[in-house]
Amino acid sequence: MARPDRSPPIFVSLLVAAALASLVPSFYGAAVGDFDNARVFFYCGLLFAIAATFIGIAVATTPRNRTEHRYLLGLVLSYFWLPAVLALPMVQATDDLRLIDIYFDMASALTTTGAPIFAPAQLADTVHLWRATVGWFGGLLIWITALAVLAPLNLGGFEVSSDARPGTQGASLRGQLATVTAAGRLRRAAALLIPIYMGLTLVLALALTIVGERPLFAVMHAMSTLSTSGISAVRGPQDGAAGLTGEVLIALFFVFALTRRSFSNGFSADWLGVMSRDRELRLAIFVAIVLPSFLFMRHWLAAFEGNDLDDLGGAFAALWGAFFTVLSFLTTTGFVSDSWAQARSWSGLPTPGLILAGLVIMGGGVATTAGGLKLLRIYALYKHGAREIDRLIHPHSVAGAGRLGRRIRREGAFIAWVFFMLLLITVGAVTLALGMTGLDFEQALILALSAIATAGPLANVAGEAPISYMDLGDLAKFILVAAMIIGRMETLVFIAVLNPTFWRT
Repeated sequence: MARPDRSPPIFVSLLVAAALASLVPSFYGAAVGDFDNARVFFYCGLLFAIAATFIGIAVATTPRNRTEHRYLLGLVLSYFWLPAVLALPMVQATDDLRLIDIYFDMASALTTTGAPIFAPAQLADTVHLWRATVGWFGGLLIWITALAVLAPLNLGGFEVSSDARPGTQGASLRGQLATVTAAGRLRRAAALLIPIYMGLTLVLALALTIVGERPLFAVMHAMSTLSTSGISAVRGPQDGAAGLTGEVLIALFFVFALTRRSFSNGFSADWLGVMSRDRELRLAIFVAIVLPSFLFMRHWLAAFEGNDLDDLGGAFAALWGAFFTVLSFLTTTGFVSDSWAQARSWSGLPTPGLILAGLVIMGGGVATTAGGLKLLRIYALYKHGAREIDRLIHPHSVAGAGRLGRRIRREGAFIAWVFFMLLLITVGAVTLALGMTGLDFEQALILALSAIATAGPLANVAGEAPISYMDLGDLAKFILVAAMIIGRMETLVFIAVLNPTFWRT
């Protein structure tokens, strides 16, 4: 049993984080002369800080056994109540927006879904910065909790390579975990990851500014890239001033959504060597090369039929537009390249929405800000399938790859398949629920995939026509909020929390 500690509960820590986050739009508003909104965010942040202080004092004298299980339950509940708290500044800063729409937007940002419910012109720049900050904070939150809470419990994708059942601690970790409380692990993870997360965001923002992007857009796009929220004050990098260079910079930083090894152990001298051996990154590179090549061949064949082979600029635009957009949706960010539209115009082919939907379902790396099934689970299913095919040819063969490789091919593939089935069942249930609100099948399916994969911009590009979140009914919005939270925390986590055995371990 974990030792009692007097550290503040998770909801107090989140209130403190909300208070600090509100200073970002407050300072920006004061700097650009938007004093009304600056005061709103400053006073709301002060209110959050006062509330956190009084609640922290009230519970400080009550020691509790705050195990990973309790922190996990607190985190799940936080995704329901925290958006209501974060919506308070937006309610005060805007006059003509409905509360349900603001709550939906904050839940979308906190889960890094980034569903664009408001038109860019509806909100002031200060409010747009608040939305991006909430999304950025949501990405940091999942970084910290994945390392400090989900990893010890073998959830969130860690169960694929672990020798313990999901929701329990492995035998090799029990001795180590007994010496450090769950709160201590959260503090250590925060101390390790916050400087890295902030540093990477600052580097990308400065780089985008240097290549010509407006400073506000540079900061927002940097926040959205690291958190994979895809939130922007415009349509994304395609409407920015950085152009192709800006997209290249953003594409380089997508690596932090493809594998946790890119940041979890810092940046050592052997960083490139570690990255080159990472299973998830190699799978992502394979997808990012094969799919754009396939799309490019479709474009090339269409151009061949139209006798437009001399347009090399259009050919390059088609290749880059496909590569950037594929990589963006694979990380569930949802940015669309400015060359994506040019590629479609060059080839005369429609948007391959089904491919983009498949990419967001695949998702990024384990313990990253990306959503979806996660690449490690895809890798486990692939290795299991390859091994079964090999056994058809050589029934008595003995596979190598060591203990970890065998674990991933066998038990890891089994739990990955279970999670895949749970994901499909969840998508089906959400699609059915949305269909009962009056949406047709295509719209309901696209919205369900967007919410569960935490890739809100998918709704704008996957179908024949963009789907407006604002035009949805209130019931559909509540269903999507629940789906976003399930997609962010994953179905397996909810099953573990509701399992009585989970609380007896």
